[in-house]
Amino acid sequence: MGAGIVGLVSFSIRMEVRVSDLDAQLHVTGAAYHQFADHSRFACVQAAGVSVEELIAAGFGPVNLETTLKFHRELRGGDTVDVSCAWVWGTGKTYRVEHVLTRQDDVVVATVTHVSGLLDIAARRLVADPAQEWAARALKPELLGLPD
Repeated sequence: MGAGIVGLVSFSIRMEVRVSDLDAQLHVTGAAYHQFADHSRFACVQAAGVSVEELIAAGFGPVNLETTLKFHRELRGGDTVDVSCAWVWGTGKTYRVEHVLTRQDDVVVATVTHVSGLLDIAARRLVADPAQEWAARALKPELLGLPD
């Protein structure tokens, strides 16, 4: 992936840690961190005005090719977490989506980074210019780190 350009706008959503997010030690499970990031990314796409249903109907599907989760501090039941979503674009077929999870006391608890692509469903290949496809469907492309 080429050198990325970080988007100017970062999206964020606040979420409450649910009992179902916890392990036996009352820590948030690794799977829940992934779900928090997925929820933030989907909310960001919706806020940008992209209809995932229309994207799929047009023959495209977003795919995650790699996910990295880094734990920094403890997140427990009863905590509230802000989950940011920033899109980083390069020149190839892939792009990154970066999430920072911050506790209500402004402590970063984790980061989740995805290397993603946009799949041409019929050809079963990544599209050459995913930024163009996302921008063409977004009412607020700046939320996806794209020029408006």
